[in-house]
Amino acid sequence: QVQLVESGGGLVQAGGSLRLSCVASRSIFSINVMGWYRQAPGKQRKLVAVVRSDGMKTYADSVKGRFTISRDNGRSTLYLQMNNLKPEDTAVYYCNGEGLPWGQGTQVTVSS
Repeated sequence: QVQLVESGGGLVQAGGSLRLSCVASRSIFSINVMGWYRQAPGKQRKLVAVVRSDGMKTYADSVKGRFTISRDNGRSTLYLQMNNLKPEDTAVYYCNGEGLPWGQGTQVTVSS
């Protein structure tokens, strides 16, 4: 069973940056779509960004131009570079891929 471990969250002021990492316990080379999701308190989990194995990337409108998703298949790692963070970005961030179980997530808190 593959495990996903997210890290890199923290407390940051508005306008700041964070880089999230998600390490898988086995190769993600064969997984076509990998993505980042987030869940704010009292709200449903939502898609933030996905990257396909061919490199195509899709972003939620709310993060376009500020967040960048990338994957390193050799390191079985998914990244999310988050710049110009806003208080509304505060949430628990999760990574996931097709058919994989959810990890514990990493908390991102943006203060105004």
